[in-house]
Amino acid sequence: MTALLICFVIAPPMIRWLKKLQKGGQPIREDGPETHFVKAGTPTMGGLMILISVTVSTLLWANLSNPFIWISLMVMVGYGLIGFGDDYLKLTKRNTKGLPGKIKLLAQLLIGGVAAVWIMGALPGHLNQHVSIPVLKDTYIFLGLLFIPWALLVMVGASNAVNLTDGLDGLAIVPVAIAAACFGFISYLVGNELFSEYLRIPYVIGSGELAILCGALIGGAMGFLWYNAPPAMIFMGDTGSLAMGGVLGTISVITKHELVLAIVGGLFVLETVSVIVQVVSFKLTGKRVFAMAPLHHHFEKKGWSEPTIVIRFWIIAVILALVGLATLKLR
Repeated sequence: MTALLICFVIAPPMIRWLKKLQKGGQPIREDGPETHFVKAGTPTMGGLMILISVTVSTLLWANLSNPFIWISLMVMVGYGLIGFGDDYLKLTKRNTKGLPGKIKLLAQLLIGGVAAVWIMGALPGHLNQHVSIPVLKDTYIFLGLLFIPWALLVMVGASNAVNLTDGLDGLAIVPVAIAAACFGFISYLVGNELFSEYLRIPYVIGSGELAILCGALIGGAMGFLWYNAPPAMIFMGDTGSLAMGGVLGTISVITKHELVLAIVGGLFVLETVSVIVQVVSFKLTGKRVFAMAPLHHHFEKKGWSEPTIVIRFWIIAVILALVGLATLKLR
């Protein structure tokens, strides 16, 4: 509620300020669906209002002696700054390229690497280099130092997956809120010794505090959606999408539910896979599998209206979230 109220207070002046700074609004892809050109002039960097509301409310309500809170905030704000730089370059150069991909990825890896090492130091010794396998009771895979690249894969992968999904009004932010709700519940269970023992899931002392951050994410997401609902008054931009995906990936690593994130956030996975399949198919055969990638653009090209795609994708996100939560009990 705090994050939601902060978002409602800062959104109107921030939208006016961003409109004033961004004369032409977010650049629209020239090769994108024709329907998107009507959105020209809409300001971007709306992720700033999410970052501010989530960070402030977390600092107000969370236990600041908890390292998991600081790790998650570091990744969220760090990835948000990377996205801000990307959005800024797109606006100033008036194109859709932004930061070079290699620089963006390197910055994500550096921040994620610090977070991964910090998580290893903060987790209990019997879990700090392990991956938990959902559905199977007390089953872990020991990775050793390979845990660091594994954590990087999850954090960077989740960050970019949300970024790819953010292409239609409201499309990414609702699945982000759904995933945040799921991981708020999961983090509370994982941080409670009695519940974790009963459900036979990993017990990570202190991780329950992340439920506060997840709650703030829901509030910030709903506050942003109020202004991003079609027709959008503002876009999230990479400032928001990279940050939201990164923090969800971080929370999943801390709670030892990385594989469950792939289910709960299955919509983000589908969007990412559609891009990979499209690129690989075109390079190998010269043919495209989809009319356009990511997947939501394929359905636009097929004639689906934007609200239809968004609502149906939300339904898919809800179903996948329920399947992901079911793994807590199916053991």
